[in-house]
Amino acid sequence: MTIPTEPIGSIPRPGYLIEALGEHAAGRLDADGLGESQEKALVETIERLEATGSPVITDGEQGKPSFATYPLAGLTSLASDGVVIPFADGHTRQLPRLTGGPFRYQTYADSYLHEAKKYATRPVKQAVIAASAISLVYPGEELAGYDKERFIADLVNEAETDIRRSLDAGADSVQIDFTEGRLSLKLDPSGGLLKSFVDLNNTVLDRFSEEERKKIGVHTCPGGDQDSVHSLDVDYAGLLPTLFRLKVGNVYVQLASEPDPERALQVIAEHARPEQRVFVGVTDPIDPRVETAEEVRDRVLQAARYIPPDRLGTCDDCGFSPFADDTSTSREIAFAKIAARVEGTRLAAESL
Repeated sequence: MTIPTEPIGSIPRPGYLIEALGEHAAGRLDADGLGESQEKALVETIERLEATGSPVITDGEQGKPSFATYPLAGLTSLASDGVVIPFADGHTRQLPRLTGGPFRYQTYADSYLHEAKKYATRPVKQAVIAASAISLVYPGEELAGYDKERFIADLVNEAETDIRRSLDAGADSVQIDFTEGRLSLKLDPSGGLLKSFVDLNNTVLDRFSEEERKKIGVHTCPGGDQDSVHSLDVDYAGLLPTLFRLKVGNVYVQLASEPDPERALQVIAEHARPEQRVFVGVTDPIDPRVETAEEVRDRVLQAARYIPPDRLGTCDDCGFSPFADDTSTSREIAFAKIAARVEGTRLAAESL
C-alpha cells in the first residue's frame, strides 16, 4: 500500500533572499531586483524538495511575506496596530488593522502557484490563509460606513476566490492554514470564538461542491515561529472535535511535537469523519534534531492503530518558516527532516 505524504508549506528562505527583502523594504532594491532573488530561491527550493523524493511539493512560500498576510500586501487601508499574537518565548507578531472598506485581497495565492508550476515536475499543493485569520484585521469598534457584516460578506467572497483560483490553476490540493483555531481557545476557553471561526470557514467551503472539497484541506498547529509556539498548552481535546466539523476532505494535524500524541489520536479516531483523510505530523520543525526514518515509521504505525491506513497520510507538523524573516531553522535541517518523513512513511507503508 501507499501512504500519501506532503509538506505543509514554508521552507526557510536562503540568506540572499532575506537580504534582498531587507534591501527592498529599505528602498535600496527595486521590485525587479527582489523578483530575481525570489525566482532564484524558488527554483532552488523546488529542486531540493523534489530531491527529497516528496511526491507532492510546495513552492516553499519563497515569495510570500508570511503565510498569514500575503493577501494584504499593498492594501492601503491598513494601520499597523492590530491584534498581537504572543508566543511562549516572549516574542510577538502583530496583525494589521483595517481602517476602511471595501475589503479586497491584493494578492491571490494562485500567483505563487503559477510560478511554482513553471519549474516543478511533481504535483504542487497550494496553501491559503483561512478567512477566520483575516477576519481578525477588522477592529473592535465598527468602521464608519463599513460595518462588520459588509466586511464579512466581502471577506467570504475573497476567500472563496483565493481557493477557487488555486484549484482552477491546477493545484494538486489547497490547504487552508488555520493556526488561529487552537489559539482561539486560549483567547476564549468557552469555545465560542472557535465555533465562530469554524462557521465562517464553512460559509466559504459551502460554496464548493462535494467533489471540489475532496481537494481542500485544513491545517492545524499551535503556531511555529522562531522556534516557539503560541498555543501548545491548549488541550487538543478542546479543538479537534470542532475542527473536524470543517467541510474539507483533508485534515493536517500537528502531532510530532504533541506532548501526548496517543491521547490526540484517540480524539481524532472518535471525531474524524469517514470521508476525511487525516495527515499526521511526523516531523517537528521546531526541534533542531533531525528525526530518523525509523522514528517517523514508528509514529506512522502508532497513528495507524487509530486511523484506518486507507485514510491516513503524513506531513510535517508545520511550515519551517511561516514568516519570511524567521531564520531559526536552517534550510539544510528542513530538507533533511522532509527526506526523513518521506522515507519513514515509505517504511511504514511497507510494514503495513
